[in-house]
Amino acid sequence: MKNTTAIAIGGFDGMHIGHQHLFNELGDNGTIVVIETQYANLTPKRTRQNYTSYPIFYLKLEDIRSLDGKAFIALLKETFPALQKIVVGYDFYFGKDRKYSFNDLKTLFDGEVVVVEEVKYNTISIHSRTIRTMIQQGDIKGANTFLGHYYTLSAKHVQGQGIGKKELVATLNVEVEDFLIPKDGVYVTLSKVDDEKYFHPSISFVGYRVSTDNKFAIETHILDGEILCKENVTISFIAYLRENKKFENLSALKSAIQKDIVLAKKELELLEQ
Repeated sequence: MKNTTAIAIGGFDGMHIGHQHLFNELGDNGTIVVIETQYANLTPKRTRQNYTSYPIFYLKLEDIRSLDGKAFIALLKETFPALQKIVVGYDFYFGKDRKYSFNDLKTLFDGEVVVVEEVKYNTISIHSRTIRTMIQQGDIKGANTFLGHYYTLSAKHVQGQGIGKKELVATLNVEVEDFLIPKDGVYVTLSKVDDEKYFHPSISFVGYRVSTDNKFAIETHILDGEILCKENVTISFIAYLRENKKFENLSALKSAIQKDIVLAKKELELLEQ
């Protein structure tokens, strides 16, 4: 990090369009400094890197929370010896007990301090907590608008109950850790497996399989053909189709899935226009 001249500091869970306003101030030799709280679940761990070309440096909150303002700035200058500019949001606080604000930052740091004002969409302030609420309520389109990209989770491929391919449609069953799980229901999605670069059109189910074994599951059905998956599945959520429902038999469930597929294809066609 010796060549870094500008840093943007924050939690940056979601890497949403508000965060991108900070990154736009970095210039050619910028670095994103993530204060990792272990609570990030929109872009947990290193998945933030998927949404920026800037290098990311992680600071654990536990390692810096006891520092006073001067010690925090000293740490930044030691880590980034060429540092000339610090970019933060209007609601940034730092140091022990979050005692210091951007005003203190301007006093303690001998370089340039850029404070990015509140970013809004249709009068609504863009925050990670707002996006989480949208996802939990099934407002995926709203969440994606605030994110500036599709809400995407990475998951481990696991064995399913075995009746999908035989009685319904073939699905990839996944187990998710770290990511926020969307509201129960059926979604229009894009999915890719393992190290593929191509996302396939798909529909995905989240919730308890109330028509079969009543167990919680996340499943995705690839629309352009059955795909062999070894380990991992990545799912991008496009739109919420319908709530989870209990059907009287597998025939009724299969009929509903076929209707879901038709609606999903229409939704995905709109993306290509």
